Amino acid sequence: MTKKVSLAVAGLAALCLTAAAPSPRTAPLVNKGSFLPTNQMKIAVGALGAGGITHAQFDAVMDRMAAIYGPILAKSGKRLVINRLWDDPTVNASAQEQGDQDILNMYGGLARHPAITMDGMALVACHEMGHHLGGAPKYGGTDWASNEGEADYFATTKCLHRIFADPGAVAFTRPAGDEAYAAKACAKAYKGAGDRAICTRSAMAGMSVTSLFTDLGGDPAAHFDTPDPSVVSATNDEHPASQCRLDTYFQGALCTKSWTIGMDDNDPTVGACSRSQGYTVGVRPLCWYKPAAGLTSVASVPVQSAPKASALVTALQSKGEALWQGL
Repeated sequence: MTKKVSLAVAGLAALCLTAAAPSPRTAPLVNKGSFLPTNQMKIAVGALGAGGITHAQFDAVMDRMAAIYGPILAKSGKRLVINRLWDDPTVNASAQEQGDQDILNMYGGLARHPAITMDGMALVACHEMGHHLGGAPKYGGTDWASNEGEADYFATTKCLHRIFADPGAVAFTRPAGDEAYAAKACAKAYKGAGDRAICTRSAMAGMSVTSLFTDLGGDPAAHFDTPDPSVVSATNDEHPASQCRLDTYFQGALCTKSWTIGMDDNDPTVGACSRSQGYTVGVRPLCWYKPAAGLTSVASVPVQSAPKASALVTALQSKGEALWQGL
């Protein structure tokens, strides 16, 4: 039976990363789902009061995703297909798997929501990619797709670091708001200015998308300094509450384990900041994640320093301050 898997936000017409047309789809589509819980909101092209990002800005975000993750998937024999569904009013996004194709369905309705900036759209696309590459924990423990919390965690631990460190993302629009709390936490976690900037930018992208959750679901507004105190008795595969999702984005941004270390399909400690490895910051929040028995200490405000800045970040910084404008 096909099982629902939720994912991330916005898009238009199909893009395959290879120049050639995709091969005939003979394999069944598997696990189509939505980033957001099912909702009836629609935002059509030209709708009165619509905000968000433009068609060109939407395409620019998808172009970055294609350029960065197309080659990564190709190394494992997969093909990235981004369906850019700009004219579709659906306020959602989803991921699918079909044969050798890892598919992202990005809807224009979500891109037109007032909460969405280019940075926010990048986070949504990264969440969807997280269903493909986020590793364990997966739906039901064995599904192809990483669960909702893990897709959120992957978005800021791995994907947004790649996106925001790319020169093509310098001009992305960013959410407005006070970033002082996030910036202070990121300064404690990271030594390098570039890593600190990416951490803050990723956290703020998470905040902007969380405001969308609040708009759709009626949850109270989420804040960086009011983490969800709940502790689950078993890992929750479905969408956590808004505050819990913001906590996940924030902790993912604060995880100092190298973004070049991929997640593992079976071992959730690989590539992640894990309590079992002594991390107290950057760990998956307990409001959705149940770690191994006895390893349930609640994550604190960041106190760890990061390891040496990644080679890519160092190289980018060496090219001049202008590269980091807008981070």
